[in-house]
Amino acid sequence: MFNDCIIMAGGSGTRLWPASNSMMPKQFLPMPSLSAEPEAIAAGSFFNAAVERALKVVDEDGRVIIVAGHSHAAHIVRACERYSPKELKRLVLIPEPDARDTAPAIACAVNYIDRISGEERKVLVLTSDHIITPLEKFVLDAAAAEAFASAGKLAVFGIEPRGPETGYGYIETGTLVSRAAEPQVFTVTSFREKPDRKTAESFLEAGNFFWNSGMFAFSSRFILEEFRRGAPEVIRPFGKLRAPDERSFTTERGLRILREWPDLEEAYEKSEAVSFDYAIAEKCSSTVMVKAGFNWVDVGSWDEYALLAGRYGTHHAEVYTHNARECFVDSDIPVALIGVEDLIISVRSGKNGGPGSVLIAKKGETQHVRDIVEQIRAKDRNELL
Repeated sequence: MFNDCIIMAGGSGTRLWPASNSMMPKQFLPMPSLSAEPEAIAAGSFFNAAVERALKVVDEDGRVIIVAGHSHAAHIVRACERYSPKELKRLVLIPEPDARDTAPAIACAVNYIDRISGEERKVLVLTSDHIITPLEKFVLDAAAAEAFASAGKLAVFGIEPRGPETGYGYIETGTLVSRAAEPQVFTVTSFREKPDRKTAESFLEAGNFFWNSGMFAFSSRFILEEFRRGAPEVIRPFGKLRAPDERSFTTERGLRILREWPDLEEAYEKSEAVSFDYAIAEKCSSTVMVKAGFNWVDVGSWDEYALLAGRYGTHHAEVYTHNARECFVDSDIPVALIGVEDLIISVRSGKNGGPGSVLIAKKGETQHVRDIVEQIRAKDRNELL
């Protein structure tokens, strides 16, 4: 079991725009109801599923540290209302004063762990916007990662590729180092950036490349030393932070929030904005990869979301149809469809305070949402994002 877990719940992903935007990013959207595996994930958001995973692999007296932007704090407070007082005692939210990518977020959380505990801790870092099932296999894989983290390694989780995907980073593996039959654990030879199609096909053919899930395990003192060695410009500003006292925290609906941590804003301003993969993982010479036995879905497009939701009969809107076929609708207001087929429609009316926007796309074309997002940015209409 891990002593602590960090959940990275920041970001403002736009691949599911307009449902996912800076006010309501993907991790707080309702997750497709995986009724085929009802024991794995309770109903709720992607974020709720991440908390469920964390609570399963952290000691009863350990902490689950949520790192997210100030603007997302209200979403997290509402999402955590479902947890018991005993579970809420294990959760703490650190609102980031600025979005600086994953390396500063992890550096901040690990410094918090070090200041609060004053001792070596085994730490798991989780993403908050993926579907991972079944929970039992995730727990087994996490246990393997914990064993290697205890031995002074950085453990990452690799997903066996289901095709030559160009939207993910890849992990190149070396020799098998695990003694158990499952999960298999390999040395890591290199990390590769998102490849083009031809390169992705060569990775698939080689057989020793895996998708990078973006989850990590390590001991706290080990990773602090890795930061000092490989990314001093990230970690140095956080070195001034002292352990926050009780006056630094507020409690909202049972959730502890670190509202006032002296010098945190300055630390974020001075820390380099860079990903943990680039700052640490790619440079670390003591890295192993746990080959995931769990199922992992990134849900990186509306096509994928609609496929999952439609497969399990999830409905997100009040929809009226006449001669309409094979359409998926995600809306916060009623929608009527007449004489259309194979469409994906997402509507956000703006009635809840966010931007009002509508997406209408032909199925199979939603990867081009990123092109629409770029057009919006080019017109300086960032309020829509």
